[in-house]
Amino acid sequence: MKEFSHLIEDLREEFIDIIRRWIMIPSVKADAVPGAPFGPQVRQALDTALADGRRLGFEVRDMDGYAGDIRMGPLGVDPLGILAHLDVVPAGDGWKWNPFGAETSDGRIYGRGASDDKGPAVAALIAMAAVRRAGIPLKREVRLILGCDEETGMEDMAYYDANADLPKTGFSPDATFPVINTEKGLLQVELRGSAAAGSLVVEKIEIGERFNVVPGLGMAIVHGDETLCDRVRQLSGEMKLAVEAEMAGPGLVWILSTGITGHAAYPEAARNAIGQLLLLLRALGTNGMLKTLADCVGMEYDGSGLGVLCRDEISGPLTCNLGILRYDKNGCYATLDIRYPLLANTDRIVACLSAALGAAVSVAVHAHKPPHHVARSSSLVTVLLDAYHEETGRPRECVAIGGGTYARCIQEGVAFGSAFPEDIELAHQADEYLNVDSMMLNARIFANAIVKLAGA
Repeated sequence: MKEFSHLIEDLREEFIDIIRRWIMIPSVKADAVPGAPFGPQVRQALDTALADGRRLGFEVRDMDGYAGDIRMGPLGVDPLGILAHLDVVPAGDGWKWNPFGAETSDGRIYGRGASDDKGPAVAALIAMAAVRRAGIPLKREVRLILGCDEETGMEDMAYYDANADLPKTGFSPDATFPVINTEKGLLQVELRGSAAAGSLVVEKIEIGERFNVVPGLGMAIVHGDETLCDRVRQLSGEMKLAVEAEMAGPGLVWILSTGITGHAAYPEAARNAIGQLLLLLRALGTNGMLKTLADCVGMEYDGSGLGVLCRDEISGPLTCNLGILRYDKNGCYATLDIRYPLLANTDRIVACLSAALGAAVSVAVHAHKPPHHVARSSSLVTVLLDAYHEETGRPRECVAIGGGTYARCIQEGVAFGSAFPEDIELAHQADEYLNVDSMMLNARIFANAIVKLAGA
């Protein structure tokens, strides 16, 4: 592995060049156009990635813009899958760096997708290049699969499986080390209710873009005057909320809630701007579904107010994120992103939501993915833990997460990397970045794992 360390280090500048070009493509899902089922920018990201794979000497395939792969070894022989994604969530608010500028500073490269998941994908590509340059004979195919719809529904993997057959075993470098062998279930729910009168008249609210993002900025337009602005400032201080108000025009007030954006799977690391706003509006006298959401959710992210608080020993606690809120004279719409433990019952969760929110709020399941678990004793997990330990000296451990990765798309799949246990959670947050030294260590770990799992 010392030889691999030198080979990978020799590829450092190649890594930097590739990842900067990938980050500069704002590959956020958009409307489909011919040849680009997830929009032109995602198509461009896939074309760029496959061109880089081809340039490095690998076989590449394009699955009609849904996904692509980069392959080496005896093609078609029991492939070892490495599954990463090229699509990213919208940049969102609060950036100090250009979210698609790929700017560098102190060994970091900033940009949306740097850590989730373009950086890890390039680290895996570099690891494959090192194995190839070392001349290691392989007994099975090694396949880097690059998806284009991980952030919104994984339609890409369904298409890939129908047209190319997914590997039976592999890993996704889209979470943390050591090995993620358990992923919680994902339940996305839509809530709808009518507009309601109250002592506070709310004109419009439009916050959030995705179910799985904790919104960091929220704004409402309400009827009021300078007296209401003063009242907002007073309540904000008393309730310790980051909420401000100013006149938006005659008889109208802007109320701005500033939180901390983040990933719905890790709400404890963020601060939900919708929750803050709801608590403030309730204190001002709002009614109807807005008050119900304030009562049942507010700033909570454990589901306790909704009656779905639960946990198990394997996967930990349920989490709940209020990701989107829309309100106008025609009614109210909101979304919940729930990550539930391995042993929880989905039907029971939905029933509890309906009971807590009441008959005036309709509850509809938007998407559901069941939990995923691979035994700690499996050969895949054992080998990956060995590779991690040999390159870092750290303990061999398995952990559970609330995030959903491509690992759940294959029979024996786990998440493996790219963040280390002490790293700050960066996915879906402002000023997302990758650390180049950390990515080089990722590449060494991946190369070690490839040799152990696929070497002849």
